Amino acid sequence: MLDDLESIHDLLYESNEPPLLTESFEPDNIPLLSDVVSPGTAPRASEPLAEAPAPTGLAPAEQERLDDELRASAELILQEVIDDFAPQIEAELRRRLQARLGRLLGQRND
Repeated sequence: MLDDLESIHDLLYESNEPPLLTESFEPDNIPLLSDVVSPGTAPRASEPLAEAPAPTGLAPAEQERLDDELRASAELILQEVIDDFAPQIEAELRRRLQARLGRLLGQRND
C-alpha cells in the first residue's frame, strides 16, 4: 500500500514540474472558438439522427387537474414559508412598536 501511495505521490508531483526544454509551447496551436472549421473535416454521422417523438397532448380535464394540483401545492409551500417566518416578523414588529412607544412616551414627558 505504501508503494501505491508513493507512486500516486510521484505522479501528482511530476505534473507540477515545469515543462522540459525540449517541449515547446506555441500559442498558435491552441484552437479558438473563432477558428473556421472546413466542411471536409466535420465528422460524418454513421446513421441519421432519429427524430424526437412528438409530445402527446393531455386531455383538457387532465391538464385542469394537474393545474389545480400544482396550485394547491404552491399554496401549501407558501403557507409553510409564512408559518416559518411569522414568529420572526412578529418579534421584529413588537420590538419596533416598543421602541416607538418608548419614544412617544418620552416626548410626552418632556
